[in-house]
Amino acid sequence: MSCLLQISDTHFGTERPEVMDALARLAHALQPQVVVLSGDITQRATRAQFAAARAFVDRLAAPAVIAVPGNHDIPLFQLGARLFAPYARYADAFGADLEPVFESAEWLVIAVNTTRWWRHADGEVSRAQVDRVASRLAVASPEQLRVVVTHQPVMVTRQEDMPNRLHGRENAVARWCGAGADLILGGHIHLPFVRSLHDAYAGCPRTTWAVQAGTAVSSRIRAGQPNSVNVLRLGEAESGRSCQAERWDHSAAEESFVCAKVLQLPLASAASPA
Repeated sequence: MSCLLQISDTHFGTERPEVMDALARLAHALQPQVVVLSGDITQRATRAQFAAARAFVDRLAAPAVIAVPGNHDIPLFQLGARLFAPYARYADAFGADLEPVFESAEWLVIAVNTTRWWRHADGEVSRAQVDRVASRLAVASPEQLRVVVTHQPVMVTRQEDMPNRLHGRENAVARWCGAGADLILGGHIHLPFVRSLHDAYAGCPRTTWAVQAGTAVSSRIRAGQPNSVNVLRLGEAESGRSCQAERWDHSAAEESFVCAKVLQLPLASAASPA
């Protein structure tokens, strides 16, 4: 079964070597068709941290990698770099395309750069970005599972995370749901969960899902959550369109990532995405 591995908020510079080793073993076992890095790849956007992150991603030996920058991937204290070349170091490690697209017979993964050099932590999505993603979703094939990737979340579950939500999310979610998005993947808050976007957006169908990732390998865990990653698998065709969402947590006792939760997510029929 084809799968996607979502790795988020690695914060290289605060990485845990034993967790990295366990994640590399998991990736080799899963053999995902695509690895998604949903931002905050580094802690302070240094060249050394980006080099370490790139070396680790290469260890995973995935056939495709889709990455987006997070707010930590823009230099914070080096104001010249932040102002005049905010993504230069990121681009050296992960390519100049800040909004890559991965497409196969089974997957359509569209990345959206929600960072802005003038914002410290908050993210935003512009009308042009919303339009671009919606247009691409609208021409997806019926067989593809349609995934949008942002760094800052379009949905949160805790009151204290409300300020972390993506600016411009209302228009973005409405347009992307209407164009047929199945999943919107995010990071930033280090809190893994899966929720129907209908719970936060009245006009959004119950079959479009927010999939949030925890921190994959960093010591910067929050809310008592262990290091974790998400694995997404295509559902069986005879059961209708669906996706299996798995959360894999790092177990120090077992020195490996273990499957902690499995959800079966019904998706809209390809003929009527909205």
